[in-house]
Amino acid sequence: KSKRRRQPIKSSSKQKQQSAAQLAVKKPAKAKPVQAAAAWQRWLIKSEPESRIEANGEEMKFSLDDLRQQPDGTAVWDGVRNYQARNFLRDSMQPGHLAFFYHSNCKQPGIVGISRIVSRGYPDPTQFEPGRAHFDAASQPSNPRWFAVDVKFESELPRPLPLAELRELHLAHKQSGGPLRNLALCTCPRLSVQPVSDEEWRFLTQLAGVPEKD
Repeated sequence: KSKRRRQPIKSSSKQKQQSAAQLAVKKPAKAKPVQAAAAWQRWLIKSEPESRIEANGEEMKFSLDDLRQQPDGTAVWDGVRNYQARNFLRDSMQPGHLAFFYHSNCKQPGIVGISRIVSRGYPDPTQFEPGRAHFDAASQPSNPRWFAVDVKFESELPRPLPLAELRELHLAHKQSGGPLRNLALCTCPRLSVQPVSDEEWRFLTQLAGVPEKD
C-alpha cells in the first residue's frame, strides 16, 4: 500500500473416480493461498483516503477522487513495500488490466471504484529519494528492490462495497462454495496489491451495480 501522495505521470493424476456417496456429500472448498500467476488480469489495490502525516512531515493520503483529479486521471502507484505485492507489480500486472480501488485505514473501508493499469512495472522512484517516507538506502538503481505501475481512473462504483459486507459474504461463501470463498481481501487482509479472479470480479461488479458491457 502506498502511503504517499501519488505523483502524476509526467510523460507519458488423473483423479480417482468418486463413488456415488462421495458425490452426494460435497465438502465446501477450502481457501487457497494467494499465488503469483501470469493469468491474473484483475486486481485490487489499496490506498488511504484520509490524511495522515509521517514523522518526516510527508502526507499519506490518496483517494479515488485524488486519482480522478490527476492529469489525465493517471498517477504513479508507488510506495508499495511488501514483497508479494511488489512481485505482482513487477511480474504480473500488464497494461489494460483492471483493478478495484480500495479505501483502507479509514472509517468506512471498502471497494469504491475501478482503475486501469496503463504501464508495466518499473522501478519505484521513491525508493531512491533520501528524506522521503519510502526511501530505501539498500536499494540501488542498478538493482532496484521496489516497483511501481501507472494507474488510471476508470470509474466510481454505483454502490461502494464495505469491508464488513465483503467479510460476511466471504464467510458464507466458504461454506457454500460461492464466488468469494477465496477472496484475498479476507484471506490475506494485509496485502495491499491483490489478484482478483474472474469469478470474483463478475460477482463483485454485479453486487456494486456496475452495468454489464455488451
